[in-house]
Amino acid sequence: MHVTLRARAGLPPLRERGIFTEVREAIAMASRSRAAGNAFRVVEFSIQKDHAHFIVEARDKATLTRGLRGLVIRFARAVNRALRVRGQVWGDRYHARELTTPRAVRNAIVYVLMNAKKHRLRIAQVDQFSSAPWFDGFAQRIGEPEDPSPVFASKTWLGTIGWRRRGLVELEEQPRAPS
Repeated sequence: MHVTLRARAGLPPLRERGIFTEVREAIAMASRSRAAGNAFRVVEFSIQKDHAHFIVEARDKATLTRGLRGLVIRFARAVNRALRVRGQVWGDRYHARELTTPRAVRNAIVYVLMNAKKHRLRIAQVDQFSSAPWFDGFAQRIGEPEDPSPVFASKTWLGTIGWRRRGLVELEEQPRAPS
């Protein structure tokens, strides 16, 4: 699934380093909390100024619901902890879209990992406020990050093999709406 969360108006940018550090750990914990079977996984993510994109997988609908609830709560607590405040973080509920074809998964990966380009943010090679530094599906080689990956590898055919049949992701690609 491709999931989008929008922050409420008035919050500082989620791309501030202190906020992002807390958020990245919350993202990692959202998958690790179910590590026994990894029933819910955050596979890719991108944090923008006032919203976040995720590609997630779940064993079934109930696991998806619980996993997303946990992710939303952990993310909000991380933002509040970083800002040393309490209160609402999200402007509304999340928006989720099921990805059912190799093309849809590939388009969603490009959309999520290259989303900073859509918002005209200057990024060096890959967006450091996303899971792109750990992504292994780029056509070009990029450096290995020192930190452990905050995301889990896909366990589905669409997420491991299917999308790659549509071609690896080029660093110059621009995002477009997932289809």
